[in-house]
Amino acid sequence: MPLHDYSLPDSRPQARTPLTERQLLHSVVEMARLLFGAAAASIFLVDGDTGELVFEAVSGQGDAHLPGTRFPSGTGIAGWVAMSGQPVHVDDLSSSTVFARDSAASTGYVPNSLMAAPLIREADCLGVLEVLDPCTAPRGELTDLDVLGLLAVQATIGLEILIRARDRAEGTAMAEEHALLVDRIRKAMSTASPATVTLAVSLLAAAEEVLVGQR
Repeated sequence: MPLHDYSLPDSRPQARTPLTERQLLHSVVEMARLLFGAAAASIFLVDGDTGELVFEAVSGQGDAHLPGTRFPSGTGIAGWVAMSGQPVHVDDLSSSTVFARDSAASTGYVPNSLMAAPLIREADCLGVLEVLDPCTAPRGELTDLDVLGLLAVQATIGLEILIRARDRAEGTAMAEEHALLVDRIRKAMSTASPATVTLAVSLLAAAEEVLVGQR
């Protein structure tokens, strides 16, 4: 089955780049925005050198200009989630003492509510998945924050696979770690819901394109 086209917004057909971390993350935020009927969804990654929060993928409001934008570490709710490693759902941002309204205004969109979940890899927070002005709807046994957390886990798995694939291309020997990763994914998928498995498979298909697509 051919890989879906997850090219970034405004990319020219004749200048498409190979699948990258940002393209994979864009597929996740697009799904998050559509799933929650939200005004926007985004993923920040934490810059390992500066600690800054960097917009890496955006769907909806701001998708044309926000990727690459940086904020100081600890900024707003995304910064709090990155530092604490805890998810959060704020229904009324007007009463939040953590929400950075000025920073939000600088992006061109100030939400009334948001959800955010960390992207955790081992003991480190790689970034934050954030959804702005989500619509609430029944989701079976899972809360909205549970669903967002599952999306964050899938994004983290995708990132880890890409990171390891890049290390492999650079000649780094990580055979044992690869085996542990595959085993964790196998165990998680055996107990996950059908919707979560579908998302995981789509991310694994993207990772497969990175690993073998250059043959």
